This record gives sequence, structure tokens and C-alpha cells, in this order.
Amino acid sequence: MKRNIISKVLLSGMLLSAAFQANAQQQKLSVNPKDTGWYHAPYGRNDEIGAANLITPELVLQSLKLVRQGKTLPLAVPIDKHLPAFRHRSFHLYNIQPGEQGGRTLGPNKFSFNDELVNGWTGVGTQLNGIGHIGIDNVYYNGNKATDFVTVEGVKKLGIEKVPPIVTRAVLLDMTAWYGKKIVPGGTVFTVADIESVLKKEGLTLRKGDVILFNTGWLELIGKDNNQFLETEPGIGMEAAQWLADKGIVAFGGDTWATEVYPNPGSGEEFPVNQFMLAKKGIYNLELIDTRPLVKEKVWEFLFVLGQPLYVGSTQVNINPVAIW
Repeated sequence: MKRNIISKVLLSGMLLSAAFQANAQQQKLSVNPKDTGWYHAPYGRNDEIGAANLITPELVLQSLKLVRQGKTLPLAVPIDKHLPAFRHRSFHLYNIQPGEQGGRTLGPNKFSFNDELVNGWTGVGTQLNGIGHIGIDNVYYNGNKATDFVTVEGVKKLGIEKVPPIVTRAVLLDMTAWYGKKIVPGGTVFTVADIESVLKKEGLTLRKGDVILFNTGWLELIGKDNNQFLETEPGIGMEAAQWLADKGIVAFGGDTWATEVYPNPGSGEEFPVNQFMLAKKGIYNLELIDTRPLVKEKVWEFLFVLGQPLYVGSTQVNINPVAIW
């Protein structure tokens, strides 16, 4: 009897200790708004492109060796007014034929044309989130304070137009296969152990300058359950974010709308992974990347090519990156 009581007490103590350690680890990894130690970036006080500094001519030449079959694939999802978007965002496209009312044409050759007017947010659909997009208490990458560079007509620093073409190796991790589910459940946290296991399964290792993409099956929800698509999502937590940053990646992304687990488990923090990656580390976020065809063909590494629209003063923009292998 005494042994059973002692065993139960010991087990209870062990569980409490493990819970305390897990909570302490979460607190350690959380974003502290009072911390200013990250204000000075490693690429110089005037740097505005963050991890894109890693894309050197040597890296590009090395990445080109991944192209063996000459196959290409667009990685964007089509955008229209029905595509679910983050909270306040929307997208509307209008076709306008100036001067052609009532079937009129222009000139003796009866010239006619179509023009499109877009009223929408740049953060709808497949997108590049720049390092000026996410801040910590109104301070952004390299210690830039919002009061010094943010205006209603765009940012004066850290704009998307500063970002060079991203041409590098991309690594795709199929989390649907790892978890054995067509759609990885919302709230699932990808740990360092998970990432290392999938890399090993796919026969890959991460390199400095890589783009890492996660396939979760989340795009399958679009048009079927838009509410679930936006209310939650699987993704990396702070532990994995720190590990990936230490590996020297240029960008992280996937087929979800934030690329981090949401809601953040065990805390009321809003998108701490994005704060850590973009603001503190200058690492870009690639959202709603459609990797389903790559998974089907089991293409786990490829040449990633992105030349984004140069919207001066924008911190994010719709994109259509290309996979080449």
C-alpha cells in the first residue's frame, strides 16, 4: 500500500515537474516586447533585406544544379473574390473598357481593349511577407521604429521593392505523410524532431540560404470549409523557428496563411513565430504556396525562383513563384 502511494506521489511530482519545465521553455521562447537586443541586424545598421543577403552568385550557381528534367511548376493559387483571406482582407477585380460604352470602338480600325481595375489587399492569396510587415511593439527589422518610416502611402524603409530576386534551393517537407493524414489537424505544432525526421525520410539536409516549405493539405479546405481554414492551422512553433533560423534559411512558408501554428498553444500571443522570424531575424514568410503537385511527383528539393512585383512602399505582395527541377 505504502509503495503504491509513494509511486503515485513520485509520478505526480514528475508530471508537475515536466509541465513546469514545458511552461518555462515556452516562456523562454516567447517574444518579450521589452527585449531590445535584436535591434541591430548582423548585416549592418542600414540593411533592409535581411536574410536575402545570403543569396549570393555562388549560391545561385549551386542551386541551378538542381535542374535536371527542365520541368516547371507555378506555386501560386488563383485569386478571386471568393478566396478566403486573413480577417479584414478582400480582393475584387473589375473589367473596364474606357471609351467603349454602348459597343463603341476607337479609330477606323475599330480598336477595342479590356482593362482591369483591382481593389484589394496585397496580402490576399499566395504572397511574400517582407521583413517590414511584422513588428514587435511598433519596432521592425533592424530596430526601425514605425514612427520613423511608416506612412499612410507606404513604408520608407523595408519595402518589398528592396528585396532582390529570390533564386535558391527549396526544400519541401510533406507533413501529411509524416502525420498520416490528408489534412494535418489545425493546432498541430511541428517540432524540431518532426522536421528532422521528415528531412531524414526524404533524404535531405538543410543548407544555408535554403527556402523551406511545409505541405499540410490545408489548401484542400478552400471552398469546402473556409471558416476552419481561417480559424486555425498547423505549423511550426517557436522551438522550430529558432532551429530553422540557426540553420540560416532565407524564407519559410507553406500552404497555410501564416506558416506557424495558430492559435498559439498555451499562450495568448499573436503570431510570435512571425515576429521572431521577420522582425528579429529578417527571414521572409511565403504563404499559400501550392505544393500539392510537387508532393504527387515526390519532388522534395528544387530550384525556387521568385521575382515579386515591385510595389514601392508595400510590405507584402501577391506572388507566383516557380519551382524548376
